[in-house]
Amino acid sequence: MKRGSFFLLVLLLLSAQSGWCGRKFTVAQLQDLLHSLHEDKKSDVEIAAALQQVELSEQLTRVVMNGISKYSPGPLTTEQIYVLQARSANLLPPASDLPQTPAPDTLAQEAILTRAQNYINKTYEQLPALAARKTMLRFQDNTEALASSSGIGSGAKDAVTSSKMSNTGNFLHYINAVAHPIVLEHGIVKKLSAKDSTRWGANGQIDISQPDPGLPRIFKEAETSGTLHWARWESINGKPAAVFSFEVPRQKSDLEVNVCCFPDVKQAGVARFYTSITGPVLGAEKASGGGVAGNFQTNTDWHDFKASVPYHGSFFIDPETGIVLRMIVQTDLKPSDVVHQMDTRIDYGPVKAGQGTFIVPVKSVINSVVVPNGESGAGGYSTRTTLFSSEYSEYRPAHSNQ
Repeated sequence: MKRGSFFLLVLLLLSAQSGWCGRKFTVAQLQDLLHSLHEDKKSDVEIAAALQQVELSEQLTRVVMNGISKYSPGPLTTEQIYVLQARSANLLPPASDLPQTPAPDTLAQEAILTRAQNYINKTYEQLPALAARKTMLRFQDNTEALASSSGIGSGAKDAVTSSKMSNTGNFLHYINAVAHPIVLEHGIVKKLSAKDSTRWGANGQIDISQPDPGLPRIFKEAETSGTLHWARWESINGKPAAVFSFEVPRQKSDLEVNVCCFPDVKQAGVARFYTSITGPVLGAEKASGGGVAGNFQTNTDWHDFKASVPYHGSFFIDPETGIVLRMIVQTDLKPSDVVHQMDTRIDYGPVKAGQGTFIVPVKSVINSVVVPNGESGAGGYSTRTTLFSSEYSEYRPAHSNQ
């Protein structure tokens, strides 16, 4: 048996086991798997089905993702490679990709953090108001994309993409892409107050109502918490980045999670179940079999989940300039919350806007897990995973109409 056939057989057997959630793969094992299946001339459907069973234990970087895309025979495989990249965004890269430079001493670490603090206070927070376009791709499980004729829409506009992604099967798949304008004030992305008539929750999707975590506030809370500490070196765009980890407890956190919407089911009235014999007594004289009579009603109201939560994360800092190149914020939610996970990664990079060049958010990934039925599923519940992958483009001064 060829190695590709063996890999595929193992994955399919594992996926058939009750309660199986995914086999842990390193990036190297993923590359071997794709290469083998490609050599075995497996179809787009077969390779995509194999990738659905994979859970990465390491970060699949965009560079590696672009490299393994050559093994993709079609849009279903490309879609699943993209999902793996987004889901692994907050993991460590393979050890072989990490710089082997020794950790700086305590004084050097403090100097890097001081440069970062100065950069945030004197440069990042002083950014002029900028407008931009945010294009967001949504990947989700346990739902189907809404037809364009459904009448359910929002202020965001469907974005045209060349991905040709498809949403087949009950697994994480591409739902849609939307684009809308945003404004960056003092380096913080502001959520526009445009009216949104979308029936979030009822349409099988969630809306994240809070803006992305703001770098200045997160850095200040991390400092105040006294938990900023050296983690490691990483390589970003071919240059070393100093990674510092932190934890912010609830009492020092102003980070808000605000997600729409979850059902609150109310039931009222009386339901009387009957058989063909008891039916006439209960007012169902014409019933030939069993059924239910009465005025039992079920009403559903939809509400947001709102909470200030503790969190942890990492800053990725240019050691020479103090520029923050990346920020990861991972919420520490309670098991009883209807939102189980809301983790955000933001990448910053230089863009030209008007006559100036500024370091601003250029990409973000949000990994979320919620209980779509809210607190209505007593005795058991299901979860829904949604990935939001966004890119920011067309930066310009906020007062400009160009």
